[in-house]
Amino acid sequence: MSKALKPSVKKILSTVLLLVIVVSMGVGNSTVSYAEVTEESIKEKENQISNAKKERDSLKSAKTDLESLKKQLESSKSDLNKYISQIDSSLTDIQTKIDSLNTQISEKENQIEKTQAELEEAEKIQQAQYEAMKKRIKFMYERGDAIYIELLIEAGSFSEMLNKAEYIERLSSYDRNKLNEYITTTELISLTKEALEEEKATLDEAKASREEEQDNLESLLSQKSAELKTVQADISDKEAAIAAYDAEIKAENAAIAALEKEVAADKAELYNKYKYDGGMFTWPCPSYTRISDDYGMRMHPTLGVQKMHNGIDLAAPGGSAILAAYAGTVVAASYEASMGNYVMINHGDGLYTVYMHCSALYVSKGQDVSAGTKIAAVGSTGRSTGNHLHFGVRLNGAYVSPWNYLK
Repeated sequence: MSKALKPSVKKILSTVLLLVIVVSMGVGNSTVSYAEVTEESIKEKENQISNAKKERDSLKSAKTDLESLKKQLESSKSDLNKYISQIDSSLTDIQTKIDSLNTQISEKENQIEKTQAELEEAEKIQQAQYEAMKKRIKFMYERGDAIYIELLIEAGSFSEMLNKAEYIERLSSYDRNKLNEYITTTELISLTKEALEEEKATLDEAKASREEEQDNLESLLSQKSAELKTVQADISDKEAAIAAYDAEIKAENAAIAALEKEVAADKAELYNKYKYDGGMFTWPCPSYTRISDDYGMRMHPTLGVQKMHNGIDLAAPGGSAILAAYAGTVVAASYEASMGNYVMINHGDGLYTVYMHCSALYVSKGQDVSAGTKIAAVGSTGRSTGNHLHFGVRLNGAYVSPWNYLK
Protein backbone atom coordinates (compact mmCIF):
# COMPACT_ATOMS: atom_id res chain seq x y z
CA MET A 1 0.00 0.00 0.00
CA SER A 2 1.22 3.52 -0.77
CA LYS A 3 2.61 5.52 2.17
CA ALA A 4 0.36 8.42 1.15
CA LEU A 5 -3.02 7.38 2.52
CA LYS A 6 -6.19 8.58 0.88
CA PRO A 7 -8.37 10.85 3.07
CA SER A 8 -11.20 8.30 3.06
CA VAL A 9 -8.86 5.54 4.33
CA LYS A 10 -7.47 7.85 7.04
CA LYS A 11 -11.02 8.71 8.10
CA ILE A 12 -12.03 5.06 8.35
CA LEU A 13 -8.90 4.12 10.29
CA SER A 14 -9.29 7.11 12.63
CA THR A 15 -12.91 6.14 13.29
CA VAL A 16 -11.89 2.53 14.02
CA LEU A 17 -9.11 3.80 16.29
CA LEU A 18 -11.48 6.15 18.14
CA LEU A 19 -13.98 3.34 18.70
CA VAL A 20 -11.27 1.03 20.00
CA ILE A 21 -9.99 3.68 22.46
CA VAL A 22 -13.49 4.62 23.65
CA VAL A 23 -14.39 0.97 24.23
CA SER A 24 -11.10 0.28 25.98
CA MET A 25 -11.49 3.30 28.27
CA GLY A 26 -14.79 1.86 29.48
CA VAL A 27 -13.55 -1.67 30.04
CA GLY A 28 -14.11 -2.78 33.66
CA ASN A 29 -10.85 -4.68 34.00
CA SER A 30 -9.65 -5.08 37.58
CA THR A 31 -6.76 -2.83 38.49
CA VAL A 32 -3.33 -4.15 39.31
CA SER A 33 -2.40 -5.34 42.82
CA TYR A 34 -1.08 -1.89 43.75
CA ALA A 35 -4.61 -0.50 43.57
CA GLU A 36 -5.94 -3.35 45.72
CA VAL A 37 -3.31 -2.63 48.35
CA THR A 38 -4.08 1.08 48.20
CA GLU A 39 -7.82 0.42 48.61
CA GLU A 40 -7.00 -1.55 51.75
CA SER A 41 -4.89 1.36 52.99
CA ILE A 42 -7.83 3.71 52.36
CA LYS A 43 -10.07 1.50 54.55
CA GLU A 44 -7.41 1.52 57.27
CA LYS A 45 -7.21 5.32 57.17
CA GLU A 46 -11.01 5.62 57.38
CA ASN A 47 -10.94 3.37 60.48
CA GLN A 48 -8.04 5.39 61.93
CA ILE A 49 -10.04 8.62 61.55
CA SER A 50 -13.10 7.04 63.19
CA ASN A 51 -11.06 5.58 66.08
CA ALA A 52 -9.27 8.88 66.76
CA LYS A 53 -12.64 10.63 67.11
CA LYS A 54 -13.90 7.92 69.48
CA GLU A 55 -10.72 8.23 71.57
CA ARG A 56 -11.32 11.96 72.02
CA ASP A 57 -14.90 11.34 73.15
CA SER A 58 -13.65 8.70 75.59
CA LEU A 59 -11.03 11.08 77.00
CA LYS A 60 -13.66 13.73 77.68
CA SER A 61 -16.02 11.30 79.45
CA ALA A 62 -13.26 9.80 81.65
CA LYS A 63 -12.23 13.05 83.35
CA THR A 64 -12.28 13.19 87.15
CA ASP A 65 -15.13 15.25 88.64
CA LEU A 66 -13.01 16.96 91.28
CA GLU A 67 -15.76 19.02 92.90
CA SER A 68 -18.00 15.99 93.34
CA LEU A 69 -15.08 14.05 94.76
CA LYS A 70 -14.27 16.74 97.31
CA LYS A 71 -17.90 16.82 98.48
CA GLN A 72 -17.80 13.06 99.06
CA LEU A 73 -14.61 13.41 101.08
CA GLU A 74 -16.07 16.09 103.36
CA SER A 75 -18.36 13.57 105.02
CA SER A 76 -15.43 11.39 106.14
CA LYS A 77 -13.29 14.07 107.79
CA SER A 78 -14.50 13.15 111.26
CA ASP A 79 -12.69 9.82 110.96
CA LEU A 80 -9.10 10.67 109.99
CA ASN A 81 -8.08 7.15 108.99
CA LYS A 82 -11.21 6.77 106.86
CA TYR A 83 -10.61 10.18 105.29
CA ILE A 84 -6.98 9.37 104.45
CA SER A 85 -7.97 5.97 103.04
CA GLN A 86 -10.65 7.50 100.80
CA ILE A 87 -8.50 10.35 99.56
CA ASP A 88 -5.61 7.94 98.92
CA SER A 89 -7.93 5.74 96.88
CA SER A 90 -8.85 8.78 94.78
CA LEU A 91 -5.19 9.72 94.40
CA THR A 92 -4.42 6.20 93.18
CA ASP A 93 -7.29 6.32 90.67
CA ILE A 94 -6.06 9.64 89.31
CA GLN A 95 -2.46 8.40 89.08
CA THR A 96 -3.74 5.36 87.16
CA LYS A 97 -5.47 7.72 84.73
CA ILE A 98 -2.28 9.75 84.35
CA ASP A 99 -0.27 6.58 83.68
CA SER A 100 -2.83 5.51 81.08
CA LEU A 101 -2.73 8.95 79.46
CA ASN A 102 1.07 8.86 79.36
CA THR A 103 0.91 5.52 77.55
CA GLN A 104 -1.76 6.82 75.19
CA ILE A 105 0.25 9.96 74.45
CA SER A 106 3.35 7.89 73.68
CA GLU A 107 1.37 5.57 71.40
CA LYS A 108 -0.29 8.53 69.70
CA GLU A 109 3.04 10.22 69.06
CA ASN A 110 4.33 7.01 67.48
CA GLN A 111 1.14 6.73 65.41
CA ILE A 112 1.51 10.30 64.19
CA GLU A 113 5.13 9.65 63.23
CA LYS A 114 4.06 6.50 61.34
CA THR A 115 1.18 8.28 59.59
CA GLN A 116 3.47 11.17 58.62
CA ALA A 117 5.86 8.66 57.03
CA GLU A 118 2.96 7.00 55.19
CA LEU A 119 1.84 10.39 53.90
CA GLU A 120 5.31 11.24 52.62
CA GLU A 121 5.55 7.84 50.90
CA ALA A 122 2.12 8.23 49.27
CA GLU A 123 3.07 11.70 48.03
CA LYS A 124 6.27 10.29 46.50
CA ILE A 125 4.26 7.58 44.73
CA GLN A 126 1.73 10.15 43.52
CA GLN A 127 4.50 12.36 42.13
CA ALA A 128 6.09 9.39 40.35
CA GLN A 129 2.73 8.41 38.90
CA TYR A 130 2.12 11.98 37.77
CA GLU A 131 5.50 12.22 36.05
CA ALA A 132 4.94 8.87 34.29
CA MET A 133 1.51 10.02 33.08
CA LYS A 134 2.96 13.30 31.80
CA LYS A 135 5.55 11.40 29.76
CA ARG A 136 2.85 9.07 28.42
CA ILE A 137 0.58 11.98 27.45
CA LYS A 138 3.49 13.80 25.81
CA PHE A 139 4.38 10.64 23.85
CA MET A 140 0.79 10.18 22.73
CA TYR A 141 0.51 13.85 21.76
CA GLU A 142 3.76 13.91 19.79
CA ARG A 143 2.99 10.75 17.84
CA GLY A 144 -0.71 11.41 17.57
CA ASP A 145 -2.77 8.63 15.93
CA ALA A 146 0.20 7.59 13.82
CA ILE A 147 1.40 4.84 16.18
CA TYR A 148 -2.05 3.24 16.19
CA ILE A 149 -2.57 3.74 12.45
CA GLU A 150 0.80 2.14 11.76
CA LEU A 151 -0.21 -0.90 13.79
CA LEU A 152 -3.46 -1.18 11.82
CA ILE A 153 -2.21 -0.59 8.30
CA GLU A 154 0.72 -2.99 8.74
CA ALA A 155 -1.76 -5.80 9.24
CA GLY A 156 -1.62 -8.32 6.38
CA SER A 157 -5.22 -9.48 6.85
CA PHE A 158 -8.48 -8.53 8.53
CA SER A 159 -7.78 -11.11 11.26
CA GLU A 160 -4.35 -9.67 11.90
CA MET A 161 -5.87 -6.19 11.99
CA LEU A 162 -8.25 -7.36 14.73
CA ASN A 163 -5.30 -8.71 16.70
CA LYS A 164 -3.63 -5.33 16.35
CA ALA A 165 -6.80 -3.66 17.59
CA GLU A 166 -6.77 -5.93 20.69
CA TYR A 167 -3.19 -4.85 21.28
CA ILE A 168 -4.26 -1.20 21.11
CA GLU A 169 -7.10 -1.99 23.55
CA ARG A 170 -4.64 -3.49 26.01
CA LEU A 171 -2.44 -0.41 25.74
CA SER A 172 -5.39 1.86 26.44
CA SER A 173 -6.54 -0.34 29.32
CA TYR A 174 -3.06 -0.03 30.79
CA ASP A 175 -3.32 3.76 30.56
CA ARG A 176 -6.73 3.65 32.20
CA ASN A 177 -5.42 1.50 35.05
CA LYS A 178 -2.57 3.93 35.64
CA LEU A 179 -5.05 6.80 35.81
CA ASN A 180 -7.14 4.81 38.33
CA GLU A 181 -4.04 4.20 40.42
CA TYR A 182 -3.28 7.92 40.44
CA ILE A 183 -6.85 8.76 41.49
CA THR A 184 -6.72 6.13 44.27
CA THR A 185 -3.37 7.42 45.53
CA THR A 186 -4.76 10.96 45.61
CA GLU A 187 -7.72 9.75 47.70
CA LEU A 188 -5.34 7.93 50.05
CA ILE A 189 -3.27 11.09 50.50
CA SER A 190 -6.37 13.10 51.33
CA LEU A 191 -7.50 10.54 53.94
CA THR A 192 -4.00 10.23 55.38
CA LYS A 193 -3.85 14.00 55.87
CA GLU A 194 -7.25 13.88 57.58
CA ALA A 195 -6.13 10.97 59.78
CA LEU A 196 -3.00 12.90 60.71
CA GLU A 197 -5.05 15.91 61.79
CA GLU A 198 -7.43 13.71 63.80
CA GLU A 199 -4.51 11.97 65.53
CA LYS A 200 -2.94 15.32 66.38
CA ALA A 201 -6.26 16.57 67.77
CA THR A 202 -6.55 13.43 69.93
CA LEU A 203 -2.97 13.88 71.12
CA ASP A 204 -3.74 17.47 72.15
CA GLU A 205 -6.85 16.26 74.00
CA ALA A 206 -4.84 13.56 75.80
CA LYS A 207 -2.18 16.08 76.86
CA ALA A 208 -4.87 18.49 78.09
CA SER A 209 -6.54 15.66 80.04
CA ARG A 210 -3.20 14.68 81.57
CA GLU A 211 -2.59 18.26 82.68
CA GLU A 212 -6.09 18.48 84.16
CA GLU A 213 -5.68 15.17 86.03
CA GLN A 214 -2.30 16.32 87.32
CA ASP A 215 -3.96 19.48 88.64
CA ASN A 216 -6.63 17.28 90.29
CA LEU A 217 -3.91 15.21 91.90
CA GLU A 218 -2.12 18.28 93.26
CA SER A 219 -5.39 19.73 94.54
CA LEU A 220 -6.23 16.56 96.49
CA LEU A 221 -2.69 16.33 97.84
CA SER A 222 -2.91 19.92 99.03
CA GLN A 223 -6.27 19.26 100.68
CA LYS A 224 -4.92 16.14 102.40
CA SER A 225 -1.77 17.92 103.62
CA ALA A 226 -3.80 20.79 105.01
CA GLU A 227 -6.16 18.41 106.81
CA LEU A 228 -3.30 16.44 108.38
CA LYS A 229 -1.63 19.62 109.57
CA THR A 230 -4.92 20.86 111.00
CA VAL A 231 -5.42 17.62 112.91
CA GLN A 232 -1.85 17.78 114.18
CA ALA A 233 -2.34 21.37 115.32
CA ASP A 234 -5.56 20.41 117.12
CA ILE A 235 -3.69 17.95 119.35
CA SER A 236 -2.79 20.35 122.15
CA ASP A 237 -1.28 17.67 124.36
CA LYS A 238 2.24 16.95 123.11
CA GLU A 239 2.29 13.58 124.79
CA ALA A 240 -0.93 12.63 123.01
CA ALA A 241 0.63 13.65 119.67
CA ILE A 242 3.71 11.56 120.37
CA ALA A 243 1.52 8.62 121.38
CA ALA A 244 -0.46 8.95 118.15
CA TYR A 245 2.77 8.92 116.13
CA ASP A 246 4.09 5.92 118.01
CA ALA A 247 0.81 4.10 117.33
CA GLU A 248 1.24 4.72 113.61
CA ILE A 249 4.77 3.30 113.61
CA LYS A 250 3.61 0.35 115.72
CA ALA A 251 0.87 -0.40 113.18
CA GLU A 252 3.40 -0.23 110.34
CA ASN A 253 5.80 -2.55 112.10
CA ALA A 254 3.02 -5.00 112.94
CA ALA A 255 1.99 -5.19 109.29
CA ILE A 256 5.60 -5.71 108.19
CA ALA A 257 6.27 -8.30 110.88
CA ALA A 258 3.17 -10.26 109.88
CA LEU A 259 4.45 -10.42 106.30
CA GLU A 260 7.87 -11.61 107.45
CA LYS A 261 6.18 -14.28 109.54
CA GLU A 262 4.19 -15.37 106.48
CA VAL A 263 7.42 -15.73 104.49
CA ALA A 264 9.07 -17.69 107.29
CA ALA A 265 6.11 -20.10 107.32
CA ASP A 266 6.19 -20.53 103.54
CA LYS A 267 6.20 -24.27 102.80
CA ALA A 268 5.57 -24.03 99.06
CA GLU A 269 8.74 -21.98 98.51
CA LEU A 270 6.67 -19.23 96.92
CA TYR A 271 8.51 -16.48 98.79
CA ASN A 272 11.83 -18.17 99.46
CA LYS A 273 13.28 -18.57 95.97
CA TYR A 274 16.13 -16.11 96.42
CA LYS A 275 19.41 -16.03 98.32
CA TYR A 276 20.98 -12.63 98.82
CA ASP A 277 24.44 -12.73 97.23
CA GLY A 278 25.85 -9.58 98.81
CA GLY A 279 25.47 -7.30 95.77
CA MET A 280 24.80 -3.58 95.95
CA PHE A 281 21.28 -2.25 95.39
CA THR A 282 20.03 -0.34 92.37
CA TRP A 283 19.00 3.22 93.25
CA PRO A 284 15.22 2.95 93.71
CA CYS A 285 14.35 6.39 92.35
CA PRO A 286 16.31 6.95 89.11
CA SER A 287 17.39 10.52 88.35
CA TYR A 288 16.37 11.70 91.83
CA THR A 289 19.08 11.61 94.48
CA ARG A 290 18.06 14.32 96.97
CA ILE A 291 17.44 12.94 100.45
CA SER A 292 14.75 14.95 102.20
CA ASP A 293 15.02 12.90 105.40
CA ASP A 294 17.84 10.49 106.23
CA TYR A 295 17.96 7.23 108.17
CA GLY A 296 18.58 7.37 111.91
CA MET A 297 17.61 9.41 114.95
CA ARG A 298 16.29 12.83 114.03
CA MET A 299 14.31 15.72 115.42
CA HIS A 300 10.76 15.02 114.31
CA PRO A 301 9.56 17.96 112.17
CA THR A 302 6.22 18.42 113.96
CA LEU A 303 6.58 16.66 117.32
CA GLY A 304 9.80 18.44 118.29
CA VAL A 305 11.31 15.32 119.88
CA GLN A 306 14.01 12.85 118.84
CA LYS A 307 12.51 9.95 116.92
CA MET A 308 13.97 7.12 114.89
CA HIS A 309 13.47 7.44 111.13
CA ASN A 310 13.64 3.87 109.86
CA GLY A 311 14.41 4.61 106.20
CA ILE A 312 15.46 7.34 103.80
CA ASP A 313 13.04 9.73 102.13
CA LEU A 314 13.83 10.41 98.47
CA ALA A 315 12.31 13.66 97.20
CA ALA A 316 10.83 13.07 93.74
CA PRO A 317 7.83 14.32 91.75
CA GLY A 318 4.58 12.40 92.00
CA GLY A 319 4.30 9.68 89.37
CA SER A 320 8.08 9.20 89.12
CA ALA A 321 9.18 5.60 88.66
CA ILE A 322 10.11 3.48 91.69
CA LEU A 323 12.41 0.55 90.88
CA ALA A 324 13.05 -2.70 92.70
CA ALA A 325 16.42 -2.28 94.40
CA TYR A 326 17.33 -5.94 93.99
CA ALA A 327 16.01 -9.22 92.64
CA GLY A 328 13.40 -10.91 94.80
CA THR A 329 9.77 -11.84 95.31
CA VAL A 330 7.02 -9.33 96.10
CA VAL A 331 5.49 -10.29 99.44
CA ALA A 332 3.15 -7.29 99.58
CA ALA A 333 1.72 -4.76 97.16
CA SER A 334 -1.04 -3.30 99.25
CA TYR A 335 -2.40 -0.39 101.28
CA GLU A 336 -2.00 0.45 104.96
CA ALA A 337 -3.26 3.62 106.65
CA SER A 338 0.15 4.86 107.71
CA MET A 339 2.34 3.52 104.87
CA GLY A 340 -0.22 4.22 102.15
CA ASN A 341 0.29 2.19 99.01
CA TYR A 342 3.43 0.16 99.61
CA VAL A 343 5.52 -2.66 98.19
CA MET A 344 7.64 -5.13 100.17
CA ILE A 345 10.18 -7.42 98.47
CA ASN A 346 11.94 -10.46 99.91
CA HIS A 347 15.52 -10.79 98.65
CA GLY A 348 16.38 -13.90 100.65
CA ASP A 349 18.40 -14.59 103.80
CA GLY A 350 16.15 -12.35 105.93
CA LEU A 351 16.69 -9.26 103.75
CA TYR A 352 13.72 -7.13 102.66
CA THR A 353 13.13 -3.74 101.04
CA VAL A 354 10.04 -1.62 101.68
CA TYR A 355 8.73 1.20 99.44
CA MET A 356 6.06 3.44 101.01
CA HIS A 357 3.59 6.23 100.09
CA CYS A 358 3.30 5.17 96.41
CA SER A 359 0.71 6.78 94.17
CA ALA A 360 0.32 3.59 92.10
CA LEU A 361 1.44 -0.04 92.32
CA TYR A 362 2.61 -1.96 89.23
CA VAL A 363 3.37 -5.36 90.76
CA SER A 364 1.39 -7.91 92.72
CA LYS A 365 1.98 -10.27 95.62
CA GLY A 366 3.96 -13.37 94.64
CA GLN A 367 5.52 -11.75 91.58
CA ASP A 368 9.25 -12.19 90.96
CA VAL A 369 11.14 -9.03 90.04
CA SER A 370 14.69 -8.27 88.99
CA ALA A 371 16.76 -5.26 90.02
CA GLY A 372 15.52 -2.19 88.15
CA THR A 373 11.97 -3.46 87.56
CA LYS A 374 9.41 -0.65 87.71
CA ILE A 375 7.27 -1.62 90.70
CA ALA A 376 5.41 1.58 91.64
CA ALA A 377 5.15 5.35 91.28
CA VAL A 378 6.16 8.04 93.78
CA GLY A 379 3.26 9.55 95.66
CA SER A 380 2.00 10.84 98.99
CA THR A 381 -0.47 8.20 100.19
CA GLY A 382 -0.79 7.26 103.87
CA ARG A 383 0.50 9.59 106.59
CA SER A 384 2.40 11.78 104.17
CA THR A 385 2.07 15.45 103.33
CA GLY A 386 4.19 15.60 100.17
CA ASN A 387 5.42 13.46 97.29
CA HIS A 388 8.38 11.26 98.21
CA LEU A 389 9.54 7.66 98.44
CA HIS A 390 10.19 6.29 101.91
CA PHE A 391 12.69 3.50 101.27
CA GLY A 392 13.42 1.07 104.08
CA VAL A 393 15.63 -2.01 104.43
CA ARG A 394 14.98 -4.77 106.96
CA LEU A 395 17.36 -7.55 107.98
CA ASN A 396 16.33 -10.40 110.27
CA GLY A 397 13.25 -8.61 111.55
CA ALA A 398 14.66 -5.12 112.15
CA TYR A 399 15.25 -1.97 110.10
CA VAL A 400 18.88 -1.29 109.15
CA SER A 401 20.57 1.56 107.30
CA PRO A 402 19.83 1.48 103.56
CA TRP A 403 23.29 2.99 103.01
CA ASN A 404 24.81 -0.42 103.78
CA TYR A 405 23.33 -1.64 100.46
CA LEU A 406 22.97 1.34 98.17
CA LYS A 407 25.58 2.28 95.58
